[in-house]
Amino acid sequence: MDRVKRMVSDRPLVVFSKSSCILSHSIKSLFNDFGVNPTVYELDEMARGREIEQALAGVVCGSVPAVFIGGELVGGTNEIMSLQLKSALKPMLIRAGALWGKNV
Repeated sequence: MDRVKRMVSDRPLVVFSKSSCILSHSIKSLFNDFGVNPTVYELDEMARGREIEQALAGVVCGSVPAVFIGGELVGGTNEIMSLQLKSALKPMLIRAGALWGKNV
């Protein structure tokens, strides 16, 4: 998990994903609709992606998508969609510096 922490520490929005996962695609599309450009790590396309996926499996149900906002783990699809339905996702993105300018 230390490697994951280093990967997310200086980025406002990070999504650990798999290129073939429909839930990952849905979350990335949601962020794109906001006008946010997340840092996306496609675990199935990375040399050490399996190791990272195993680390995430211990903290996120299903391992991907795993979303970090402001360096903190927010969760997977259920948590992100719940925040969106409560209108709490956009303020989190703004606070983390992932959403700014004309998109706010």
